[in-house]
Amino acid sequence: MTRARALLASALSVTVPLITAACVAYERDVPRALPQGVSEPPPATSPSPSATASPSAVTGRSSPVLNDEQLKAALITEADLGPPWAVAQGPALWRDGTLKSTAEDGDCRRLMEILYTEEPFGVPAGPRASVTLDDTAEGTQLREQIGAHRPDDVKRALAWLATLPEKCGTFRADTARSGVQEVEVTELPLPETSGDARAALRVTLTGGEPDAAPARLTVDLAAIRVGEDAIVLTNGGFGEVRAEVTQAMSQLAADRLAEVARQGRLRV
Repeated sequence: MTRARALLASALSVTVPLITAACVAYERDVPRALPQGVSEPPPATSPSPSATASPSAVTGRSSPVLNDEQLKAALITEADLGPPWAVAQGPALWRDGTLKSTAEDGDCRRLMEILYTEEPFGVPAGPRASVTLDDTAEGTQLREQIGAHRPDDVKRALAWLATLPEKCGTFRADTARSGVQEVEVTELPLPETSGDARAALRVTLTGGEPDAAPARLTVDLAAIRVGEDAIVLTNGGFGEVRAEVTQAMSQLAADRLAEVARQGRLRV
């Protein structure tokens, strides 16, 4: 079994007892094993992006500019996740219906814009690649994007994202089609080995029609710097959005991009 398959088989298992030393930050009704790609549980509170920088970031080692094909080769695939995941046929309907919204506070309004556009670093300036995958059982959708961004922009964006659980812990958002939503923002710890610097959030939106049962949308947003490139990973939907899948795929995505960059350096 490949490392990627083993990682996802573990992440999606609901039958293996949960080991105390390998618990995830989000408790579930059904015990689940920690993904094999995450050797230790993430810390209760993630350090700042600068504090989590790897030696490569400290030494200033730069990677060669990766082209479109190299970035595409670094993307996670449906084979990594396994059934019931498959290549998406289009964007999830909840993106326009619920994420397209506004809020009174400037930071919270910007967060909603970023959840909708999936561009916390702005538009990539150069080669880029993306993949969108659907969990056909739960109706959730996972999307990964890789692109090159100015280092200062990445640094500022990661630092800003880390402040949002405090700045926008709870607020109201006025959506385009789903009325007013009660929004909650919490930190999502990522493995300290995922990339050179990282920040991640779990955002939940609860609302609906007055006479209907409240609908709950959960969206994980992970932003990771790997060398000269950045990864944006979103995992969301009205079904069960598992934090450990977001964490495992963040680790795998960062590892795969780092390996592609390493192979690129060897060929230079």
